[in-house]
Amino acid sequence: MTREDALEDVSRLLRSFEVLEDGPRVTEWLVGLCREVPVGGRQIHDANIVATMLAHGERRLLTFNDADFRRYGDRIELVVT
Repeated sequence: MTREDALEDVSRLLRSFEVLEDGPRVTEWLVGLCREVPVGGRQIHDANIVATMLAHGERRLLTFNDADFRRYGDRIELVVT
């Protein structure tokens, strides 16, 4: 894929989806999730994704890797491709 093609893909995605921002509310959600769900190492990144979703009221996650997010199944809906 060329750089131009990649940038066009990003532009198309930004027109189609809302980008959820990180911030203090997300940090609060992340700390709460880490208290309730056993996570460590690279799993913290997944926890931060879920915390960002929950802080913004989003429950659906489209993913190719549902195994890493099953632990949050009672909090989010996985859309698996």
